[in-house]
Amino acid sequence: MCHGEGGFVPLAAPALAALPGRPGISLHDRAHPRRFRATIRGLTMSLLRPAEAELDTPADLAPVEAYMRLALQAAEQAGRSGEVPVGAVVVVRGQVVAVAHNQRECLSDPTAHAEIIALRAAAATLGSWRLVDADLYVTMEPCPMCAGALVNARIRRLFYGCDDPKAGAARTLYRLLDDARLNHQVEVVRGVLATESAALLKSFFLRLRRPEAELTDR
Repeated sequence: MCHGEGGFVPLAAPALAALPGRPGISLHDRAHPRRFRATIRGLTMSLLRPAEAELDTPADLAPVEAYMRLALQAAEQAGRSGEVPVGAVVVVRGQVVAVAHNQRECLSDPTAHAEIIALRAAAATLGSWRLVDADLYVTMEPCPMCAGALVNARIRRLFYGCDDPKAGAARTLYRLLDDARLNHQVEVVRGVLATESAALLKSFFLRLRRPEAELTDR
C-alpha cells in the first residue's frame, strides 16, 4: 500500500527572534559608508552561516532519537511497499506536522522522495511554504534535489541518519545546506541512529538481490 502521512497540529504564528548583539562596529566604520556596509555584511553572514551541531547529553538526544525512530517506522513502511526505505518527519516546536516515506515507484514520480513529500504535507498543514520554525528528520542524507528543497522551504535544522556516499548533498558529496551563496542556510546534525538507518537500507537491497526461488521459499 502506497501512501504518505501528515497530521494537522494548530500552531501559533511564529515570532521573529531578535538577532544577538555583535561587537566590532566602530565609529570609524560608520564614518566610511562602504566599510560600514562591508562590516554589516560580514556580521550578517556570520549569523546566517550555521555550524554543524553536536548533541552530547541524553536530554538533547532523547527527543531527537524519538523523532528519528518515527522516521524509521515510515522507512520500514516504504520497504514493505517495495520502495527504497527512507522516511522523513517534519517537527515544528515539538509537534509532528508531517510523516512521509519514499513513493517514487508507487507514484511513478522521480521527485517523490520522502523529504519532498514531507515538506509538501507540512506546508499544506501549516498553510505556508515558509517552514522557518521546522526541523526535518530523515533516515538518509538528502540528495541534491531534496537539499535544495530544504533551502527553498527555509527549514531551520536537518537531522539525518546515515550518509549517502552516492548522492549525499548535506555533507558527503556536497554541502549545499552550508553554501553562503544561497539565501538560506540549514543547520545540520548528522548520524542520528545512523546504524539502524543503514541496516534498514542494506537489508532491503540484499532482499532485492536474492534469487527469486529463495524469496518464494519464505
